[in-house]
Amino acid sequence: MDKMIPTNEAMRLLMAELILDKAIRDYRERELYLEIDRALAQGDEAAFLLLTNELRSLQGIA
Repeated sequence: MDKMIPTNEAMRLLMAELILDKAIRDYRERELYLEIDRALAQGDEAAFLLLTNELRSLQGIA
């Protein structure tokens, strides 16, 4: 018989996963802004376009 995780425990696990996902997204967003700044400073249009597309995707912007 399958073990059932008590509802309270399942909610704690879900919240932990959501918090971790948000922390990872926030970190990547900060890194992308830094990389975009570097690409602009270096005049690297290809990197700029690639990075801004990733940032838009991360932010859910079409």
